[in-house]
Amino acid sequence: MSDSKKFILIKKAGILGIIGNIFLLIIKATVGFLSKSQAMIADSVNSAGDIFASLMTFIGNHIASVPSDEDHNLGHGKAEYIFSMFIGIAMIVVSAKLFFDSIVTLILGEKLIFSWFLIIVCIVTIIVKLSLFLYTYLANKKYHSILLEANMKDHRNDCIVTTFTLISVILTLFNIYWFDGVVGIGISIWICYTGISIFIESYNVLMDISIDEKTKDLILKIAHNYNEIQDVKNIISTPVGDKYLVFITIGLDGNMSTFASHSLADELEKSVTKLDNVYKTVVHVEPQ
Repeated sequence: MSDSKKFILIKKAGILGIIGNIFLLIIKATVGFLSKSQAMIADSVNSAGDIFASLMTFIGNHIASVPSDEDHNLGHGKAEYIFSMFIGIAMIVVSAKLFFDSIVTLILGEKLIFSWFLIIVCIVTIIVKLSLFLYTYLANKKYHSILLEANMKDHRNDCIVTTFTLISVILTLFNIYWFDGVVGIGISIWICYTGISIFIESYNVLMDISIDEKTKDLILKIAHNYNEIQDVKNIISTPVGDKYLVFITIGLDGNMSTFASHSLADELEKSVTKLDNVYKTVVHVEPQ
């Protein structure tokens, strides 16, 4: 899939996420406050965070889709990670507030008011979020993007979270009210964990984390297919969006002609760049 198709796919995922989450925020907040369900209120705040996440996906994707220019020779791909970091930070902040509110609910012993609307909202939420999860999962499978992955995980988590909210509502029929506050705490911890994971992954890329060992081994294997290469001195990489710019230093026979050594370096560059997560390869030749 070309980069243009990838960006269109992420754009659609962002727009669908915004529309779906605005709808869920309205019905969750309305029913949550009317029934005094801390779990549903927490879930509605989570939907507000999801709207922000989808908006960041839309903006980050728009910036990342801008081609390279004189000021940004390698493009604007890292915008994906900057905006993914914003999503992670927002999740952590929201989770802290939800955790505090849920603890207060447990201490004060507040009881939610059972309503069939709560059941309906939970079921609708699960259906909407499952649909969004499947869409982003298939999109991310076609062309990996941290923005798509962040949204995919968020939709998946929401399906699980809302299922527990549904359980807490059903338990009120048996006069079990404490589970609602516990679910609120569980939701806040889940959101925090997801936020931290996204933040760490984005931070690693922005701090120029090296390419994974599996890909390094593949690069070495490709290099060793050329009998003329006597030594692979080092492999240095830096992230460019969701791919890597790779620098390879190889040792060749000092008697090899300049033309022959450069031709071999060009062939190696083309072979390595064919790897899925490699954006561009630069080979430096050192005579032995």
